[in-house]
Amino acid sequence: MSNTSPLIIRMHDADNVAIVANEGGLPSGTALPGGPTLREKVPQAHKVALVDIAAGAPVMRYGTTIGTAKADIPAGSWVHERLLEMPAARALDGLPIATVKPPPQPPLEGFTFMGYRNADGSVGTRNILAITTTVQCVAGVVEHAVKRIRDELLPRYPNVDDVVGLEHGYGCGVAIDAPDAAIPIRTLRHISLNPNFGGEVMVVSLGCEKLQPERLLPPGTIPLNDERGEALDTVCLQDAAHIGFQSMIHSILESAERHLALLDQRRREPCPASALVVGVQCGGSDAFSGVTANPAVGIAADLLVRAGATVMFSEVTEVRDAIDQLTARAATPEVAEAMVREMDWYDRYLARGRADRSANTTPGNKAGGLSNIVEKAMGSIVKSGSSAISGVLPPGEKLRPDQKGLIYAATPASDFICGTLQLAAGMNLHVFTTGRGTPYGLAACPVIKVATRSELARRWHDLMDLNAGRIADGEVSIEEMGWELFRLLLETASGRKTWAEKWGVANSLVLFAPGPVT
Repeated sequence: MSNTSPLIIRMHDADNVAIVANEGGLPSGTALPGGPTLREKVPQAHKVALVDIAAGAPVMRYGTTIGTAKADIPAGSWVHERLLEMPAARALDGLPIATVKPPPQPPLEGFTFMGYRNADGSVGTRNILAITTTVQCVAGVVEHAVKRIRDELLPRYPNVDDVVGLEHGYGCGVAIDAPDAAIPIRTLRHISLNPNFGGEVMVVSLGCEKLQPERLLPPGTIPLNDERGEALDTVCLQDAAHIGFQSMIHSILESAERHLALLDQRRREPCPASALVVGVQCGGSDAFSGVTANPAVGIAADLLVRAGATVMFSEVTEVRDAIDQLTARAATPEVAEAMVREMDWYDRYLARGRADRSANTTPGNKAGGLSNIVEKAMGSIVKSGSSAISGVLPPGEKLRPDQKGLIYAATPASDFICGTLQLAAGMNLHVFTTGRGTPYGLAACPVIKVATRSELARRWHDLMDLNAGRIADGEVSIEEMGWELFRLLLETASGRKTWAEKWGVANSLVLFAPGPVT
């Protein structure tokens, strides 16, 4: 994009600010096209006042009040967070309930990918051996065992993509019977049953932890075990039979080899696009997130819904300020009411910690032009596209087989916790947009990373899988980029590796554990 031709992006006719699109920003004295002259330098992605804004007057972006001016803001001024008073959150009563009925779209037929069919009807995009852990105490032992399995066993089972340890920070030293303990327990249980693991479940336990294997995975949880008449496959490190560290490792490798042999029999086969369960998320967001990458993801989400797939969007604090837009799009009043319940629970959760939704925005978000959570939320929700919201999932719960279409999966906005909870819900493919840049990845699921700006895509050329900055550059339309992402999703689901997979970059699982620690 040329830095000599000023370019600004205004999202709505009602907006009295626009963002600077030029790389490097624009210097003081620049005459904006059809607008004022800049009174000061404005960085890329930051807002400029298009007209004089009086003290106390609303500052509008996305056709929404993102704040009120603390003092007079002359036209051509750089509008940043220190000049704005953030509006209060919308109350959770008197909301529009299922009032918007998106026009029906024709089904999108004939799109397939090469996936791994599971006995429960789900489909994996990868064929991975997962080792479930009941407590953090065993993490070091499992890490050692995973390295041995990769080095010594995996080469003998070429149809298995990887082995991962489901390491986490939970399992003991917590109030295991507290009501909120249900969330991390069911999260870990459901992650163990993710479609990318092929129904093969093995567990490593310490022995004395509060989260005992039978509590984590009670009888009936694993259908394949019941079919084979098998008990839960558990290696307990405190078992008297284990004499020394190498004995523990030998037991884990012996158990792993049984599961690897079964996973190795699986082959990719044609599966309909309707078998995809795609989680969408953004992190390291900037003001371009809601202009390029997230709208393109929204187009892809609509295409997936038309193809019969499941799409999950999440991040409570990043939809809270758009709750009226979302309850209006609910397919039924019951769906809208479920969404309100999740918002209310989270409001109370934040209040217990003497925090509110404003704690969401990071220094990087603000450096990228996002003044506050209201502005961030308006750009975040466009990832969900325009389909009716067909269901709501509490944190840690698993999707039912009949839950298709656009689903709101209630999660914190923390990248790692959101990804962990979407894995528990049954996600087999992940889309992650970023403007500031993050090497985020998940070992259990391919993550397609979408850059919001061309400068980031060039600089991080071997970490970003798709450059949505081409939209701002005028090279492609939002719709064209949405189709490009849709096709990339099918290719990735069929085995094409993401950059994170090529480098082996993956973040740890982080369970959402709102209950007390003892």
